[in-house]
Amino acid sequence: MQNKLVAQRYAKALIDLAIERNQLEEVKADIDVIRQTLTPEFRNVLLSPVISEQKKSQIFKAIFKTRVTALTFSFFDLVFSKRREWALGEIAEEFFERYRELKGIEIIEITTAVEISDELKSKIRDRFQHLKRFQDKTVEVRTKVDERILGGFIAQSQDILFDASIKNDLQFIGRQFIENLYMQRIR
Repeated sequence: MQNKLVAQRYAKALIDLAIERNQLEEVKADIDVIRQTLTPEFRNVLLSPVISEQKKSQIFKAIFKTRVTALTFSFFDLVFSKRREWALGEIAEEFFERYRELKGIEIIEITTAVEISDELKSKIRDRFQHLKRFQDKTVEVRTKVDERILGGFIAQSQDILFDASIKNDLQFIGRQFIENLYMQRIR
């Protein structure tokens, strides 16, 4: 919980600073670079109690000094000086969430048993775009493959979950057999 709170505060500060300096899109691109670079190994380095804060800061500088804007670099240099390097990934994720809210971008995550075509992704995006909830937003579709759902799809956007998977249907049928609703109605 504390990690999320720290990340939210730093992300809000960064997005406010980027808006104030009229560099929101540049900082967003920098955050994308940072998010792509944060491999599990790099996260372990940032979390390691064996590696000094100074060494962590040097590693960050070596990786990002020429890859991000001065504003983003100086902001994260401050994060390191405040000894909050352990929250780097969470700050980047929270920034991305706030950016999406600010720009009205809604992400729909579609889980299928097999990879779907770009044409189908486009059709799904258009269908969601026409729903009242998404009328004033930009809908982005992300896909994920999970063979365990057997077929169909699962669509999720924040608090909405639409499960049209075969696995869900089979579980529903299984519950009906267990409850044996037909026999109870006869008696």
